[in-house]
Amino acid sequence: MGDSQYSFSLTTFSPSGKLVQIEHALTAVGSGQTSLGIKASNGVVIATEKKLPSILVDEASVQKIQHLTPNIGVVYSGMGPDFRVLVRKSRKQAEQYLRLYKEPIPVTQLVRETATVMQEFTQSGGVRPFGVSLLVAGYDDKGPQLYQVDPSGSYFSWKASAMGKNVSNAKTFLEKRYTEDMELDDAIHTAILTLKEGFEGEISSKNIEIGKIGADKVFRLTITWLKSSKLSLGPLIKPGFESQTSFAFLPSWTKKNCGSCLCKLLELVKTRDLV
Repeated sequence: MGDSQYSFSLTTFSPSGKLVQIEHALTAVGSGQTSLGIKASNGVVIATEKKLPSILVDEASVQKIQHLTPNIGVVYSGMGPDFRVLVRKSRKQAEQYLRLYKEPIPVTQLVRETATVMQEFTQSGGVRPFGVSLLVAGYDDKGPQLYQVDPSGSYFSWKASAMGKNVSNAKTFLEKRYTEDMELDDAIHTAILTLKEGFEGEISSKNIEIGKIGADKVFRLTITWLKSSKLSLGPLIKPGFESQTSFAFLPSWTKKNCGSCLCKLLELVKTRDLV
């Protein structure tokens, strides 16, 4: 029977030394929508697909990238409800630290506390592992930081990482494109290119989300959209955000060595910051 007879027990190791429920949780992550993160020399960017289950769903009610603190953001692949629970616990931990020490919680410590919660759900009876992996982006006194946290509670610092159903292609693409001296604007464009690698259909503001943080230590959501005859380029500020629109165009290097279809797409992509 192998490990199958142990698959319903979270707290019992199989003869091969595995906790099979954790592997099932990783399978749930692997079937989720693609998310990725890139650490640049002056900031961090995280991005994800946001495909709605139906055209009848209000897109404003679905937000895959969340703030944990003003200088830390997070994105997930896997089960959305599990992500919501972890976001609430992480925000609570960050607030407790702020009240006690009168300063923002370091990125590494918040990641460690979140990973501890996820690990506790792998050795307790009557619970199951979180079916979600996280990419945490932050900027503190140690500079830009990017961490990935898995259902087992393990976490590692990454220069660039991806997770979800297209993880293999995304990581291969990042390995080819990533450079140590990459700046934040180039990282944003690389993130869009990476999502495009395994994307089904046409990228628009309705089916991807991007978040970034730079040297100002403020995590921002960036809406990315395509310039087309059917889409106005006027100020489209989300409710609750009142700011000026800023534009950043793609650098010329992203238009080289790629297919004509992708070049056409890149010429249309712009980004706007919501402060």
